[in-house]
Amino acid sequence: MNWTNTLFEVIDMRSFSNLWFWILLAVVWSSVNHWVLGVPFDMIQKARKVGGQAEVDLQDLVRINVNRLLYIGQVSGLVLLAFLAFALTSLAILAFAYDVEFAQAVFLLAFPLTLVGALSLSTSQMIAREQPEGEALYARLSKHRVITQFIGMISIFITATFGMYQNLAVGPGF
Repeated sequence: MNWTNTLFEVIDMRSFSNLWFWILLAVVWSSVNHWVLGVPFDMIQKARKVGGQAEVDLQDLVRINVNRLLYIGQVSGLVLLAFLAFALTSLAILAFAYDVEFAQAVFLLAFPLTLVGALSLSTSQMIAREQPEGEALYARLSKHRVITQFIGMISIFITATFGMYQNLAVGPGF
């Protein structure tokens, strides 16, 4: 027997029935929800509770990350948008027109992350324009996190529903 046949029999290479895909999905959304505009959420909580130097550190880190995101958007935003549109369209065609399960899994992971990226850019523009400090900054970052959690929750639900449908439709051994 060929070693690749043995490997593919032991390890299920289909995306939605593979445990590693679901672990990756959980880790990605956990990380995305923990890092709010590149700032760890525990740092936001500490600045809100303690104040002082923690608040100054938070404002500096938010300023740095906001400026970084806006710079990337201004310098290469159009090229990144074109590449992203091409990549997502290619994935969608492979996933749903040609029924490639790996492309379906990647699309269901990547598309909501683009929404979070657009939200991050929008929030960065608001923060740069308004220059909030203290409680106004905490509220803006918390609102961003709640919307990100909502996008993640909907994404995980749709991915799990679609994955269960795929597993039931394809079944074992096909």
